[in-house]
Amino acid sequence: MELDNPFWSSLTTRHRDVALRLGDVARFPSDYAPFLGIADASVDVAAAIDSLVAPDESAYLLGVAPQRVPGGWRLDAFADLAQMICITPIDVVEGPDIIELTQAHRADVLALTALVYPHYFRERTMELGRYFGIYQDGGLAAMIGERLGMDGLQEMSAICTHPDFNGRGLARRLTAWLTNATLTLGRTPFLHVSHENDRAKRLYEQLGYRYRRDIPFWSLRRARAGR
Repeated sequence: MELDNPFWSSLTTRHRDVALRLGDVARFPSDYAPFLGIADASVDVAAAIDSLVAPDESAYLLGVAPQRVPGGWRLDAFADLAQMICITPIDVVEGPDIIELTQAHRADVLALTALVYPHYFRERTMELGRYFGIYQDGGLAAMIGERLGMDGLQEMSAICTHPDFNGRGLARRLTAWLTNATLTLGRTPFLHVSHENDRAKRLYEQLGYRYRRDIPFWSLRRARAGR
């Protein structure tokens, strides 16, 4: 299923126009996202990753990794993520206005994600889908967006709240609102969350997201001398 190999699925469907691809290996440009996907675990990735991954860069794989990594490379496993989906509409609580975030808001988006969602959001990540936010007291208080996507599936991503605005239900409102908008388009919303992030997992479960599977997550980079 597409969700079992989400980076590859997105790179070969919704985001094929931005994908950098060599055979059965593809990645997002580094200024969009540091994600790399392969068609299946048997792919010989040696030539492709040498070309697609910069010398000092880490690329990340989700769901499927190569069975064999060439010499001079390291494939390190992180803890599995929880992959969750939602198939029914959610009650949206009343609250502040939700606006679509455009390039005019990019500086605010990058500042918020650098503060609370720093690892995978890049200069052009916003170009992968639509992003929405809530402004309060003159600043971007919370946001959500669309990142990975396939024909009938849409990832909810970058769900984050500025620490000064925690506890106001802003992430709940945004997640419910965008989930419903996605369902209206005939797409199934999905997301990924760390098992260590109990607060976020509980929120998604309360909203109606259901656990689909544990999905493995890796980093791939050139090995350093002596390691």
